[in-house]
Amino acid sequence: MKLDRKGLFVGITAAAFVCLMIVLGSRGLKYFDLALTPYAFAVVFAAFAVTYRYVVWLQRPPTRLYWVQGWRLFLKRPIGNLVHLGRLLFDNFAAQRFIGRRSPVRWMMHFCLSWGVMIAFAITFPLVFGWIHFETPVESPSTYRLLLFGLGVIEFAPDSIFAFLIFNGLNLSAILVIAGLLLALQLRMQEPGKIALQQFGNDVVPLLILFIVAITGLGLTVSARWLNGHGYAFISLTHAASVVTLLLYLPFGKFFHIFQRAAQLGVAFYKRAGREGEQARCARCEEPFASLLQVTDLKTVLDKLGIDYRLSGPVEHYQEICPACRRRLLALNQGRLLGR
Repeated sequence: MKLDRKGLFVGITAAAFVCLMIVLGSRGLKYFDLALTPYAFAVVFAAFAVTYRYVVWLQRPPTRLYWVQGWRLFLKRPIGNLVHLGRLLFDNFAAQRFIGRRSPVRWMMHFCLSWGVMIAFAITFPLVFGWIHFETPVESPSTYRLLLFGLGVIEFAPDSIFAFLIFNGLNLSAILVIAGLLLALQLRMQEPGKIALQQFGNDVVPLLILFIVAITGLGLTVSARWLNGHGYAFISLTHAASVVTLLLYLPFGKFFHIFQRAAQLGVAFYKRAGREGEQARCARCEEPFASLLQVTDLKTVLDKLGIDYRLSGPVEHYQEICPACRRRLLALNQGRLLGR
């Protein structure tokens, strides 16, 4: 398999940028915890691999066209589109409304999984990189001080609500993930279509990895607080291995759609421009059936893919015929072949 040069260059640049941010954010590795080195290496590799695959994916003719057109349409009205982009981010990532249209249970599953993972990453990455750490001020030994990039941000009491949330953030995210996994398991056990089509490597393995990460993360808290540290070393090693596996799996498995979903936000701008712009009319019945922008771009993509739908006659291209007329033409041609 030949590696993509552009993908390699951008991927190495992304990995180098992550390394630079680790060094700068931890004040020259002053606040970097060497015990977290395996996590850091896994994040650097994941940054390279995700970026490499993302660049290769964007070079595919259909994806590249949506990507370029999305940015072109966005920059036409940057101020108004920023508001629209904020609404899209809220609907698609925060509220997961696109899933809610399918079923409430599926929405709850995605909501728990997405927010559980996002909270975990938001806490884990800064800790691994040495961007945040905690100290006890000499002048006030009964309080904690949160430092971000080596600068004091906030001081709080260890028995405050803020302390409970920040020190148990990973536990709360693990509970959300486990709840989402249980709902996912319920859906996969009840829907015949899911049972028939699911694949172990693509559908089951991601859920197993997430479950091991979440349950071992909770196990660390249980061991430290209620079991006097019994089994902590084994649970810690298992948790580290599962987290590293998750990070390494990001670019290659089902989790990659998380990054694809962000790029697909440009499709919303594309569809809106299509609705507001000129419509393509069928060359046979002269009825509007799609946006002229979409039909024109589809012709371009088909040419790049080597698919020739050009016609000889009054109609120049098959994409200029609406779906209803295509079905009629198919029936007419079948009847002609049968002698009717």
